[in-house]
Amino acid sequence: MFLRIWVDVILRLLAIAALAVGAGMIFGAPLVWSVGALGAFLAWHLYHAIRLDRYLNKKERPAPRDALGMWKRIYAGLARRRGRNRMRKKQLTRLLKEFRKSTTATPDAGVVLNQNHEITWINSAAVTLLGIRKTDRGQRIDNLLRDPGLVRYLQEQRLGQTLQIVSPIDPDRLLLMQLIPYGDNQKLLLGKDITREHRLEKVRRDFVANASHELRSPLTVISGYLDSLTHDSSLPEQWQAPAEQMMAQAARMSAIIEDLLTLSRLEAADSQVTMGDVDVGGMLALIRKNAMAAPARPETIELDLQTGVGVCGAEPELYSAFSNLVSNAINYTPADGRIDIRWRADEEGAVLDVQDTGVGIPKEAIPRLTERFYRVQKGRERSRGGTGLGLAIVKHVLQRHEARLEVVSELGVGSRFTCRFPRHRLSDRIGIECCVKTTNNTARS
Repeated sequence: MFLRIWVDVILRLLAIAALAVGAGMIFGAPLVWSVGALGAFLAWHLYHAIRLDRYLNKKERPAPRDALGMWKRIYAGLARRRGRNRMRKKQLTRLLKEFRKSTTATPDAGVVLNQNHEITWINSAAVTLLGIRKTDRGQRIDNLLRDPGLVRYLQEQRLGQTLQIVSPIDPDRLLLMQLIPYGDNQKLLLGKDITREHRLEKVRRDFVANASHELRSPLTVISGYLDSLTHDSSLPEQWQAPAEQMMAQAARMSAIIEDLLTLSRLEAADSQVTMGDVDVGGMLALIRKNAMAAPARPETIELDLQTGVGVCGAEPELYSAFSNLVSNAINYTPADGRIDIRWRADEEGAVLDVQDTGVGIPKEAIPRLTERFYRVQKGRERSRGGTGLGLAIVKHVLQRHEARLEVVSELGVGSRFTCRFPRHRLSDRIGIECCVKTTNNTARS
């Protein structure tokens, strides 16, 4: 196409030159005729160039159609492109209207923020749930929403993570906030009303707590009578095995009830729970000592204290979480296996690793490990005496201490459970004493 245009222009120029020379030969002064013809040719192109400029700058509409040759094709092409752009603009306008309708209809609050956390767009739900007005565009969102947790959440840019806050315009309404990447150097802050789900969860927790509490007393009575029965020398031999089996099942039910009550306390406890400096090194040494006294355990259980820092937290809760991780490792590690308990520090904070050489966990099961009563293989935990609640307790304890649980596992190789505590949760007041202990014992007990 490009070559054809140049050929057409050159042929037209040659034809005009030939006509000018011919006219000059007939009427005389061929040079004057040639210069005049070339000048007319250039003037004609300049005229259409000016019209094109006016058309492109929207000073002339519609597109010129009275041209010939190359300029006719140029104007026709521009007219087609403008027509396509007009259709595309109509489609984009329609899509934008539909998008605005959908964002208006959604019950979740949506706020688009730039890299400085300034509001660039909000939907109607943000006005209802967050109290942000349409006129607040351009304002920093942390100047409008003063919740300390949300401010810290935005500063740390925890993309993909969620945060629960109380609605700034309704203290009885609970919102689940999430910050996700959006466009170039922008972020989308979503807020979902989870008040109903929170109330249903509270009803469920209260029911479980009350039911567990009510079952505790009769089960204690039953266990007491069964214990007396199993130690009664006059009990017929054929009743010995059933009585022992009933005693074992009663003990398992008691363990489940205790774990359910622990979970209920963790979920219902106020966030302002009393915290203190916890000697993690000493706690882990006690947990290892108890694990070594277990009748069925792996041959090797090692404790490696690489740091002496402690944690600011609730000591009974942390003991429950750490002992559950060690017990879980013991349950799924063979007698000739190995368990390594490691307390260390890194640039983010402090880390507890509980690593075993057990049976391992399938990758698809790892995200569900902390669900209540979830079993990787049905009957596996039951046959080993587990309640299916230990890792759920671990998750809730870590959440209350602003820590997180990471699980890495490979079938047939083993698993590693990692608890990561943030730096602001660490305590150095007991650090010197702990360091002295671990140094004197070559950092291993």
